[in-house]
Amino acid sequence: MQGPSRAAAAASREAFTGALAAGADRARLADELFAVVDVIDGSATLRRAVADPSREGSDKAQLAERLFSGKVSAETLVVLKGVFTQRWSSERDLSDTLESYAVEAVIGQAESARRADRLEDELFRFERIVAADPALRAALSDTQAPADRRADLVSSLLRDKVTPETLVLARQAVVAPRGRRFDRVVEQYLETASSRREQQTAVVTSAVPLTDDDRARLAAGLAALYGGTVHVNTVVDPRVLGGVKVEIGDEVIDGTVIRKLDAARRAMGA
Repeated sequence: MQGPSRAAAAASREAFTGALAAGADRARLADELFAVVDVIDGSATLRRAVADPSREGSDKAQLAERLFSGKVSAETLVVLKGVFTQRWSSERDLSDTLESYAVEAVIGQAESARRADRLEDELFRFERIVAADPALRAALSDTQAPADRRADLVSSLLRDKVTPETLVLARQAVVAPRGRRFDRVVEQYLETASSRREQQTAVVTSAVPLTDDDRARLAAGLAALYGGTVHVNTVVDPRVLGGVKVEIGDEVIDGTVIRKLDAARRAMGA
């Protein structure tokens, strides 16, 4: 986001956090915000109207009232007014911000049920499963197929196996990718989770599954090294042979056997 949109996102956040603090039904808030994003994405006229920087904020607040009053909860309407009244650099920045608030509302619901860590783990693992299965990836990414059919496919794969919040976000990523690849949508959702929870995320690749104790020790060690809280997502790849590779932010700590073997081969001129 450019400067004006960053300022707009910061200013609109007060309305969103206020709605959560007022006890808004987080699941409903998320559903309604996702629905509004879909409406905005589907209407070029509405996108221009709500993001027009030359239009007074009070006019755009009234527009939100006319369009959505009685159709969404009072808390959702407060959030919409808080977003619409700002000055945005682009139409996309406005709708992206609304989408991020919807994702946060889902994460907030998971937090209230003490399953936010599980949500992050499950969403990450589902993305890896999709990435490893070309047929599944193609089926979920086929925008020519009805959205309901793609949503039903996700439900058939995940229902009763993941948290309700994981299912909501996985379905949303498939049904409304908004021009992005599935992996990128999930990545952005997880970035939103990390930002909301004020933590960093590390992706750890190992030859065998890590135990819960292994993950806890890694998280503690990385937290000591980088500061703050670190959430560990794991990937099992037998090709690494042994050791672990850690990716956190832009840094890679590669302690795998395969890396050492490659280095030895290079040193020998192989």
